[in-house]
Amino acid sequence: MRHGKHLPPDTSGRGKGYQAPVPVRRCGLGRVTAPTPGAEEWYPQVTFLDRSHSVAGPGFSRWLVPPAALCIHLCIGQAYAFSVFNKPLAQLLCSAAQACPPATEKAISTTPGDWSITDVGWIFNLAIVFLGLSAAVFGRWVESAGPRKAMFAAACLFCGGLIVSGLGVMAHNLPLIFLGYGVIGGCGLGIGYISPVSTLIKWFPDRPGLATGTAIMGFGGGALIGAPLAVGLMKYYSSPTSNGVAPTMITMAVIYFVYMIVGALLVRLPADGWRPAGWTPPTAEVAAARMMTTRNVVVGDAVKTPQFWLLWAVLFLNVSAGIGVLGQASLMIQEVLGVSVAAAAGFVGLLSLFNMGGRIFWASTSDTIGRKQTYMIFFALGAVLYALTPSLGHWHAIVLFVLAYGIILSMYGGGFATIPAYLRDMFGTVQVGAIHGVLLTAWSAAGVAGPLILNKLRDYELANGVAKADAYSMTMYIMAGLLVIGFICNWLVRPVADRHYMPTTPTVGGELIA
Repeated sequence: MRHGKHLPPDTSGRGKGYQAPVPVRRCGLGRVTAPTPGAEEWYPQVTFLDRSHSVAGPGFSRWLVPPAALCIHLCIGQAYAFSVFNKPLAQLLCSAAQACPPATEKAISTTPGDWSITDVGWIFNLAIVFLGLSAAVFGRWVESAGPRKAMFAAACLFCGGLIVSGLGVMAHNLPLIFLGYGVIGGCGLGIGYISPVSTLIKWFPDRPGLATGTAIMGFGGGALIGAPLAVGLMKYYSSPTSNGVAPTMITMAVIYFVYMIVGALLVRLPADGWRPAGWTPPTAEVAAARMMTTRNVVVGDAVKTPQFWLLWAVLFLNVSAGIGVLGQASLMIQEVLGVSVAAAAGFVGLLSLFNMGGRIFWASTSDTIGRKQTYMIFFALGAVLYALTPSLGHWHAIVLFVLAYGIILSMYGGGFATIPAYLRDMFGTVQVGAIHGVLLTAWSAAGVAGPLILNKLRDYELANGVAKADAYSMTMYIMAGLLVIGFICNWLVRPVADRHYMPTTPTVGGELIA
C-alpha cells in the first residue's frame, strides 16, 4: 500500500499507522463494484503485469497484437512436435550403455529399465488433458487478470514444465516427466492457448475469424519450429553416452521463455468502448442470419445453455475424428499404401501444413459465410472423405488418398480456429476467454478418445486376421459416423435465449460492474 498523506483516517482505535482494508465487493463471475470515490489514492499499487497497465493508449495499432499472440502460440505449439522425443526417451539407458538397437529393428530398446513407446506416449496425452482442464479452471482468471499477466504465467508454467522434465530425464524418472511436461507444462498450454485468443477477439470485432485463425495457426505451426529445433539440439548435445534429451529440453525452455515474455510485453487490451475506425456492427438482419449477438453471457450462465453443450459436442467430434489420424499418420500410410519411411515422413509434414493452413483459411472463410455454415461443411465433407479413404487405399490412389487426408486435417485445424469466433457470436465478448476455456475440455476428452478408437480398432482388426492394409477401414467408417453426429449437433444450434443474457452495464478496467 501507499504510505504517507493519502492514508485514510484512522477510525479503528488501533493506533497510528493502522491502514484499514480497501473495501472491494465482488459479486461473482468476474463482476466487481466500482471503487469508492477518492479511494483510488489508497488502493494497493498495481504491477506492470496487471490488466490496467495493459490497456492500449491512443494511437496503438491493433495489428501489433497478432504478432504478440504468435509469440505465445508458436512456442506452446511445440507440443505437437513432442513425438520427436518419444524414441530418444525410450532409449535413455541403452544410449548410456552404447547398446541401442538399429533403427530398423522393431524393438525400440531391449535394455532392462528403458521405457516403452506406450509409456512415453502418455506424456503428450497428459499435457493435452491438462490443457483442457487448466483452460476450464483458469479461464475466468485469465479474463480478470488480463492477457499480460496470463501470458507471463503461461511462460513460467510451460517453460518450467520443460525444465522439470529435463531433470526427470536426468534422473530417469518418468513420473517426474509426467509432472513436468504433462501437468505443469499442460497448465501452461491451457492458459497460453486461451489468453491471446480472447484478446484478439476483443481487438477484431470486424474479423474475429481471421484474428483467431492467425493466432491458432501459430499453435498448429509450432511443430514446424519445435521439431527441427529439438532434433538439432539433441544432435548438438549428444555424446557417446547420452542422446542429449535433457539439455535439449532445458535449452528449449530458455529460448521459449524469452519469446513468450516478448509476447507478454507486446500485448495490449482495447480501451472500453473501442471500435475499429469505420466499422459499424452488423445489421439486425445479418446478425440474426449468422446468430451474432451484441450482448453478453457470463460463463456461469453459458454452461447452463444447450448451445454450449452442443458446441462442446461439435468440437469433441471434430477433434476426435482428426487427432487419432494425426498421431498415427506415418504408420497408417506405410501399412495401407506400403510407402517408405521417408515418404511417410513427407506425408506427416504435408498434413501439418494442411492443418496449419486450414486454421487461417477456414476461420477467415467463416467471417464471410458464418460459423455454423462453416462447421456444416466440416462435417458433411469430412464424413464423405472418411468414407472414401478405404476405397482410395484399395485402389492405391496415392494422390487422392493424400489429398483426402489433407483436406480432413485442414478442417481439423479449422475447427480449432473457428470455435472461438463461434463462441463470441453466441455468447458475446466479455467472458469469451473463460467460456472458451471450459469448452476446451472437449479437446482433452477427444485427445484420449480419438487415438484410443483408432489404436484399439487397429489392434482388434489385426488380432482377427485382417491384413494391415485393411486394418484402418473400420476406423475410417466410424470416424465418418462421428462426423454425421457432429453435423446433427451443429444443425441443432440455435440463438441463446434472452434470459441468459446479462443486462448492459458499465465497466471498470475492463471488468463488469455489478
